[in-house]
Amino acid sequence: MSHEDKRVVVAMSGGVDSSVAAAILVEQGYDVVGMMMRLWSDEAMGGAEHNRCCTPEQMADAERIANHLGIPFYVLDTKDVFRNTVVEYFIDGHRQGFTPNPCMECNRHIRFDYLLKNALALDADYLATGHYARIHQSPDGSYLLKKGLDERKDQSYVLSVMGQAQLSKTLFPVGEYPKTEVRELAARFGLRVESKKDSQDLCFLGKNDYRDFLNVHAPEIMSPGPIVVRDGTVIGEHSGLANYTIGQRKGLGLDTNEAMYVIAMNPYRNALVVGPREDLGQMALYAHRMNWVSGQMPTEPFRAEVKIRYKAKAQPALVEPLADGRMHVQFDEPLRDITPGQGAVVYDGEACLGGGIIERKSDARLN
Repeated sequence: MSHEDKRVVVAMSGGVDSSVAAAILVEQGYDVVGMMMRLWSDEAMGGAEHNRCCTPEQMADAERIANHLGIPFYVLDTKDVFRNTVVEYFIDGHRQGFTPNPCMECNRHIRFDYLLKNALALDADYLATGHYARIHQSPDGSYLLKKGLDERKDQSYVLSVMGQAQLSKTLFPVGEYPKTEVRELAARFGLRVESKKDSQDLCFLGKNDYRDFLNVHAPEIMSPGPIVVRDGTVIGEHSGLANYTIGQRKGLGLDTNEAMYVIAMNPYRNALVVGPREDLGQMALYAHRMNWVSGQMPTEPFRAEVKIRYKAKAQPALVEPLADGRMHVQFDEPLRDITPGQGAVVYDGEACLGGGIIERKSDARLN
């Protein structure tokens, strides 16, 4: 079957990456359809009337580019499902004292579930996005999720929620290019977006800070509470757990002889747990909500590299899949910033094997 016989729905945002993805596919001869999601934003907060990913300007750019490329363009109303999944996940995670990654949840439930189903309903063979990642089909017919060629822009971490069914229906056209060349392609295709800035995370906040957002939607988690050390001794007061991150040293307002760092959140007591630098590093973590890209949970412990945050460097570790579906990771060296709620994503070289959500250490409860 030639490319002309294959229809691709491209998730367009008006930005350089998705625009170039669409242009590449048109040039390759696919039957391309542009689709932009209208996502939820908080209209009650300081005039944040539009999600950062779908402002009127972004929509106008996306439609202009679709017209330039000669492809149909549709807008998909995704506000309610986005609010009920991604935004609620973000709020509930902070309620539980976690630092959630809403981009992973968006990929899990919105892009590669809701949007993909809508694309397939248009008789599309594939959904394409502007993510920096690569999909390779193995000789046995299975699919590998690999890092983008430009590792500085690699987005496989937030795509680790994908499985075989999604990968078989997805294309990442810009994953084979460095970002500089993608901008050059935008100019060559005449898209007039080559100088646009990259989009930022937490698109639903508009122009607001996430702390302002939580103060409106979950004010109870922004309540002051005690700052404690591991044994429960109170040494100060915090201004709301969501104002802090694991590893933070500045802005704690403590008068102590040695520098203190945030080492855990205790939502059960609304307590911020701090300690000296040596208490910060951890050698291990547990993760739940595991997704293995292959569709098969490994049966034995194995050596791999694990990323604990999107921008973190993957670190060597022993990965042990557990009988209850969770994962235990034992690092070779202690890591400072293991943060409950973030993803722990497993790599074998360039291949992203999958990942899960980092759990809270039981001793952080201080019950």
